[in-house]
Amino acid sequence: MIKSVGSNWIVTLVTVVAVYFLTPFTIHKLGDVGYGTWTLINSITGYLGLLVLGVPMASVRYFAQHVATGDPRKLNEAIGSCTALYLLLGGIAFVVGAGLYFFFTRTYDIPANLHGDARWAFAVTVLFVSVGFVALLPNAVLAAHDDFVPRNIIRLWGVLLRIGLTFGLLALHASLTALALVQLACMVFDFVLCWLLVRRRYPATRMRLADFNWGMTRAIFAFSLYVLVLNAGARLSFETDSIVIGAFMNVGSIPYFTVANSFIIYLMEFLIAIAAVVMPTATRLQTQGNSAQLREIFLKWSKIALSLTIAAGLFLIVLGPRFIAWWVDPTFERPAGEVLQILMVSYLIFLPVRGVALPILMGLGKAGLPTIGFLVAGVLNLGLSILLVRPLGLAGVALGTAIPNVLFAGAVFLQACGELDVSVAQFLRYVVPRAVLGALPVLALLLWFKLQLDVRGLAALAGAGLAMAVVFAVTWVFFVYRNDPYVDVRAWLPRLRARVRV
Repeated sequence: MIKSVGSNWIVTLVTVVAVYFLTPFTIHKLGDVGYGTWTLINSITGYLGLLVLGVPMASVRYFAQHVATGDPRKLNEAIGSCTALYLLLGGIAFVVGAGLYFFFTRTYDIPANLHGDARWAFAVTVLFVSVGFVALLPNAVLAAHDDFVPRNIIRLWGVLLRIGLTFGLLALHASLTALALVQLACMVFDFVLCWLLVRRRYPATRMRLADFNWGMTRAIFAFSLYVLVLNAGARLSFETDSIVIGAFMNVGSIPYFTVANSFIIYLMEFLIAIAAVVMPTATRLQTQGNSAQLREIFLKWSKIALSLTIAAGLFLIVLGPRFIAWWVDPTFERPAGEVLQILMVSYLIFLPVRGVALPILMGLGKAGLPTIGFLVAGVLNLGLSILLVRPLGLAGVALGTAIPNVLFAGAVFLQACGELDVSVAQFLRYVVPRAVLGALPVLALLLWFKLQLDVRGLAALAGAGLAMAVVFAVTWVFFVYRNDPYVDVRAWLPRLRARVRV
């Protein structure tokens, strides 16, 4: 499991590095208004993804069940049923996308010089989302087989392709349509290579409409409805802010929120790398009746997730605004930095739950409370953002996101403890105290860099980050994880030294 999660982390880190170079380049090529329009297009068309009805997560769960029982016939029936669903839902998404096209062109005040480009980009993005439904199948098959490492190698090649195409096409002609075509090309590349990998490693696996099974389809569809609600809540929570800002402020303000939120999104991707492995593992352990190992995974990986969130979160809260000023532009430091700090404080609580507790519940089929809770949190997010955007601006939108996320995390955490027969006191005693105490030296060091040394610029910020990483590593090895019953990092050091000598 560590190997699979580790390969997911590598992809996330490489993606973050890619975004580090691509975001300022894209903003400077398109301008604030152009980049804001591109973000708005993705926010609106992103709602088409809800029409997939949660089938991707449901497919992973059912594929993993049939892999665990060693039944290739049932696996192919599940794949054939999902293929039919994807084709149907993709067609519906394309039709609905045409309606959203008219909503986009008539609702938002897009500058005249961007009208034609924005409309073509919207149309290509609708095509990308609709075709992308079927493109999800190979990934689900590989996840069900725990083949995360080879799958992630393909994802790394996809990131490199995205970098090359983005720099190349925008250098030749900076346009929103070029960005939309890059998305479409990268999706086709990923689908083709992943399916070739599936066919090579699992020759008996097929993607045929002839394997369609009504009974299997009903089972997948029933579970996917829960996931649909979950995805709707996630969309409202994380992808609606640009729409609110564009409607109640102006399109040019969107990049300030988007830049700050991008740090959070990619940190969440880092934690979802855990979730991608935890969910099929939970399904497999439930099928095998191994409750003890399920509890161990819950406790162990919750502590790891909290540790990683604290490490990245403290740096973003203290020095994140100054990094934004260097990375994009000094004018971004105050507005984007304030948004980043508000969001990150709430995500210290939300991300460990999103990375471990939520996927465990989904893997166990206990999707009721998380899905309804996420939807309620999303609606509350939308309402609070609209309510607070006028008096508080971007900070109000950030608060509208932060408050519901904390409430949702608390509800999911309590249910996970109940389902796994882990008391709240037992969880808090193992996961929280040492991690929080171990964070104090890291926080003190970062505040010293900010208040005493007034670090700015890439070299100074990189030095502060490196020093923080050293203090974090020493503290976590010799205090936070010392004599840990599940992950005693200190006990690994003699073996690591022996390997280095060899």
